Amino acid sequence: MERPIKILIVEDNVIIADDMQSMLEEIGYEIVDNVIVYEQAEEVLKTKEVDLVLIDIILASDKTGIDLGKHIRDNYDIPFIFVTSNSDRATVENAKTVQPNGYLVKPFEQQDLYTSIEIALSNFIYGTKNQSSTEDNAEVADGMSSNSVLKDSIFVKKQHLYYRIQFEDIQFIKADNVYLEVNTADKKFLVRSPLKDYLEKLPRNKFYRAHKSYIVNVDHIEAINSKDILINKNLIPISKDFKEFIISAMNS
Repeated sequence: MERPIKILIVEDNVIIADDMQSMLEEIGYEIVDNVIVYEQAEEVLKTKEVDLVLIDIILASDKTGIDLGKHIRDNYDIPFIFVTSNSDRATVENAKTVQPNGYLVKPFEQQDLYTSIEIALSNFIYGTKNQSSTEDNAEVADGMSSNSVLKDSIFVKKQHLYYRIQFEDIQFIKADNVYLEVNTADKKFLVRSPLKDYLEKLPRNKFYRAHKSYIVNVDHIEAINSKDILINKNLIPISKDFKEFIISAMNS
């Protein structure tokens, strides 16, 4: 069983900080600490294991959240997200100088917080964070992946809960207007996302766009004809290119 993602919250508004902690713990993340100033955050980073940091730009200290972001960039290989009430051009430009992995504007909902963290971790793990060499990049990716909730699964919301679904259990995904229908053997989940964007979150060696409206997990294909594939009694239309790809893979 993988351990949960460990998150440090740096927020000088205690009410907001406690609310964020409740949201994150409800989803399944672990809060390493909840601090209000730069110096406290610096000490936590020295002494505890942290996977991601949520940072308010304006802190109750001389040093700001942007100073903390620079400290993290210079000393740690972990992602961080700015959480702030300020979205003016000057603040955003200043924040960009330390290359945050996300920028979340208050007020926000639990889904916004979850999505920002998921994207930040995913981008960090899969290579958008610049590294000095390919070898260094591989080491960081391996280290983060072994601890990451995104290594072999993804969270999907249903009603008021977030369900953790193993990638291997996802059989196919169908686009339905502005929603996606994520299908496992016995459950369906609705996700609000473009099909193309969701495909980028899934393992590339297993999931393919079989049709303009479908993503499929090739491990679950039971049969194929000239126009469709069969997955768990569902006939799924396929494009000509995907049919040729599958037949070529079967014959290789």
